[in-house]
Amino acid sequence: METRNDIHAIKSQLRSLLIALLLLPPLASAQPAPDTAAGFVVKQPAHGKQYMVAAAHPLAVEAGAGVLKRGGSAVDAAIATALVLNLVEPHSSGIGGGGFLLHLDKQQESIAAYDGRETAPATVTPDLFLDSNAKPLQFFDAVVGGKSVGVPGLLRMFEIAHARHGKLEWAMLFQPAIRLAEKGFPISRGLANEIVAESARLKGDPAARAFFFHPDGSPRKEGEIIRNPQFAAVLKQVAKQGADVFYTGSIAKDIVAAVKNHTHNPGRLSMSDMQGYRARVREAVCGPYRAYVICGMPPPSSGAIAVLQILGVLERFDLAAMRPTSVDAIHLFSEAGRLAFADRNAYVADPDFIDVPTSALLDTGYLHARGQLVRPEKSMSRAAPGEPAPQRKVAVATEAMELPSTSHISIVDATGNAVSLTQSIEHSFGSHIMARGFLLNNELTDFSFEPTVNGVPIANRVQPGKRPRSSMAPMLVFDKKKNLVGVVGSPGGSSIINYVAKVLVGVIDWRLDLQQAIDGANFGSRNGPTELEVDRGLESLEGPLKALGHEVKFMQMNSGVHAVWRTKNGWIGAADPRRDGTAKGE
Repeated sequence: METRNDIHAIKSQLRSLLIALLLLPPLASAQPAPDTAAGFVVKQPAHGKQYMVAAAHPLAVEAGAGVLKRGGSAVDAAIATALVLNLVEPHSSGIGGGGFLLHLDKQQESIAAYDGRETAPATVTPDLFLDSNAKPLQFFDAVVGGKSVGVPGLLRMFEIAHARHGKLEWAMLFQPAIRLAEKGFPISRGLANEIVAESARLKGDPAARAFFFHPDGSPRKEGEIIRNPQFAAVLKQVAKQGADVFYTGSIAKDIVAAVKNHTHNPGRLSMSDMQGYRARVREAVCGPYRAYVICGMPPPSSGAIAVLQILGVLERFDLAAMRPTSVDAIHLFSEAGRLAFADRNAYVADPDFIDVPTSALLDTGYLHARGQLVRPEKSMSRAAPGEPAPQRKVAVATEAMELPSTSHISIVDATGNAVSLTQSIEHSFGSHIMARGFLLNNELTDFSFEPTVNGVPIANRVQPGKRPRSSMAPMLVFDKKKNLVGVVGSPGGSSIINYVAKVLVGVIDWRLDLQQAIDGANFGSRNGPTELEVDRGLESLEGPLKALGHEVKFMQMNSGVHAVWRTKNGWIGAADPRRDGTAKGE
């Protein structure tokens, strides 16, 4: 239940005012005040003793909290929250895309990893993203249109998770999104900004143009009420008839037609691809860090493996003795990231197609040996992949351009069950194709555009029926007594890995409260430049980092961490100030 105690309120206000001071790098005289114009607004965490929901939009959080209040399970609440996010945050996720859902069954003390990742159509060929000269297409030439669309997986994943863990009726979970779609909702600042940013590409699709723009071509603005009766009609059908109606009936036919009939970039999706899609239930991957055990999604997601590798490499260093945004801390964190991303690019792909050496990549002896490559006095600049086990020769591809239009939901219910769900349509507005009121994904561009390097197959190459590698990293954190202490995840493309690792280090090593750990400046490396979040008071670190051999790049780092953490008084829920999210508990 949210506290109304005056003393607590005063302390919370003081804590917020001190965040900037606590996270200052050495020698910096002041950190700029949060820029509300840029979307960075200081947020207060939510508190609850029974349950907690944290997600990317207040209306979605209300839907999830309402389900929990009626006695629904964490999975029930996750589905209701996710469907509302599809409506109010359509550029980021939805039933035209996919996701990964990590579930804790408190009573059974078991974790299930549900894979709703999209699959490539059966007729794709290795040259899908090559031009007439056998060169990789420019990114947006591949993204916009039907060529990039994979078979959506979200509803099939929700269906099997609900069958196993749901308490409320399936149809009931669709009602909040249906009501909002029919009644209308105000456009958020984030959505309004994305419409403007993607205007040129969005207007190429007649359905998207009609929905996101006025008749005169001007973009819909923040605060405008927008309705989506087409989407409401789809949800009503799925609520009544189940996911089959989405994959086998007229909805599927319209999706296939939109993909195949795209004017400039037709795709290869077919009705048999839609009808044949199956979500997977996989075994979670777990690893130790300090006094905790952290679990996440296995391949085809690379997120958990990479986060656990970063933490495994960092474990031999006394991070607690370092300030959060000190040169030493950022140096070590970035070096660990280089090693993790080198292995990720070489070894991780769809395990139904590639023998991924997951256990070897997370072996403590292997990570200790990799950690010896980290030198406190000098950057390695770029890391090579290790040799976690006897392997076939592998080719390391150019990094696929996973982009940050994704959404994360963290939930704990009243019985202690938990869901960590990351869902996506990949780029902002996905393929920019709209069908029946929802956007279709461009997840196939998460494959490597090149199928081979010097004749050696790339692990994450395009293949029929294959799931592209992802960086989504929904995580669950446990203490040594196997008690759940945290639910964490973020959008952000391949930067998700660094965002999630930064928050875990912030809470575990630096003893920051959850909101402080999320609010703090983002940083890290994806085995390229050392990336620092712009306008967050890190400018004074550029010189010292360069002196250690780092190539420094300042950039927008639009994380969207939504997390829940156990405290001595119950649960705390926190939302990233860089996005529109919030948290609510009771």
